[in-house]
Amino acid sequence: MSAVSDRLPTFPWDKLEPYKKTAAAHPDGIVDLSVGTPVDPVPELIQKALIDAADSPGYPTVWGTPALRDAITGWVERRLGARGVTHRHVLPIVGSKELVAWLPTQLGLGPGDRVAYPRLAYPTYEVGARLARAEYEVYDDPTELDPRGLKLLWLNSPSNPTGKVLSGQELTRIVAWAREHGVLIFSDECYLELGWEADPVSVLHPDVNGGSYDGIVAVHSLSKRSNLAGYRAAFLAGDPAVLGPLLEIRKHGGMMTSAPTQAAVVAALGDDEHVRVQRGRYAARRTALRRALEAHGFRIEHSEASLYLWATREESCWATVAHLADLGILVAPGDFYGEAGARHVRVAFTATDARVEAAVRRLA
Repeated sequence: MSAVSDRLPTFPWDKLEPYKKTAAAHPDGIVDLSVGTPVDPVPELIQKALIDAADSPGYPTVWGTPALRDAITGWVERRLGARGVTHRHVLPIVGSKELVAWLPTQLGLGPGDRVAYPRLAYPTYEVGARLARAEYEVYDDPTELDPRGLKLLWLNSPSNPTGKVLSGQELTRIVAWAREHGVLIFSDECYLELGWEADPVSVLHPDVNGGSYDGIVAVHSLSKRSNLAGYRAAFLAGDPAVLGPLLEIRKHGGMMTSAPTQAAVVAALGDDEHVRVQRGRYAARRTALRRALEAHGFRIEHSEASLYLWATREESCWATVAHLADLGILVAPGDFYGEAGARHVRVAFTATDARVEAAVRRLA
C-alpha cells in the first residue's frame, strides 16, 4: 500500500534552503521576507483572555462555546455586512490551513470529482485535492470552467500570493454562475482586513449573494489581523447545509479549537482597535519596501491587498531569489504558487521595522 505522502508534491520550501544559507551569511544577518508569519506582539487583551481561560481541564467542543459563536456571528455582520447570521451559519476551525488541506476529504470528494483554484494560488488547495484523490485544475476566470464534475471551487480574494482583489461585481457574477451549475464555493478571505489600494468584499455580503448563503462558505483567519498564527484560530461562515455535516465529521475527528484559544478569539473579534494599530505597522513597512524595490528595478504588480508585494525584474524567479539572497534578503519564488509565477517573487512585509529598514538599506 502506497503511503499517503506519495500523493503529495515535493515540499516547496525545502528548495529555498541553499538561498537561505546565502542570505544568512550576510554580515548583518538575514532579512527573511519569504514567509508571511507575524512578528509583532499578540495584543494584550487577547493574551489576557487566553491566560484567564488557562484553567480549562475539560474537552472543548468542536462547535465552540456560545460566546465564541456569538463573537463570530457578530463580527461577520459588523465587519463583512452579512445579514441574518445564526450559530448554524458558523464553525470554528483549527487554523485555516488545516481546513484547506482536508476539506475535499471531509466533503467526501474522490476520484472523478474536480476541484478548481486560481492559476496563481496557495499550494495547499492542490494538496487538499491530492489527499482526497480528486482531480484538480487551475483557472483564470472560474466561469469558463466546465462545470460537469466540478464539486469544489476555491476563490481567494485578496489573493495569496499576488494581493489581487476580486470586485463585488466579479464575485456576484461568479456566485451566480456557481449556483446555476450546482458548484460549491469556498472563498478564502483570510487577508480581507488588509486592503491597501482596494476594499475587499466578502461573498457573505448581500450585494454579492442576494441575501442567501446557499452554496457559499467564507474562510477567515485571525493569524494575520490579530497576530494569532501561533494560536491556530480561524472559522467558517456560510451555508448551514454545508457546515452542519462538516461539524459532525469534525466531531468524529476531534478537530477542536482549544478552550483558551476560543476565549482569545472572542476577545480578538470584539476589538477593532488592535487591528487598526497592526494595519498601521504593515502599511509603513509596505510603503518602505515597495519604494525600495521599485528603485532597485522591480515592477510591482497587483498587491492592492494582503501582506505581500508581487514583484518582478522580468527574469527567472530563481535568478531574482539568488540576487536578493546575495544582499541578505530571502523572498519566495513565484513558481511556488504555480507555473504562471515563474518570473515573479513574493515579498512579505511581516518582518520587524528594524529588519525592513535593513532590507531597504541593502536595496539602495
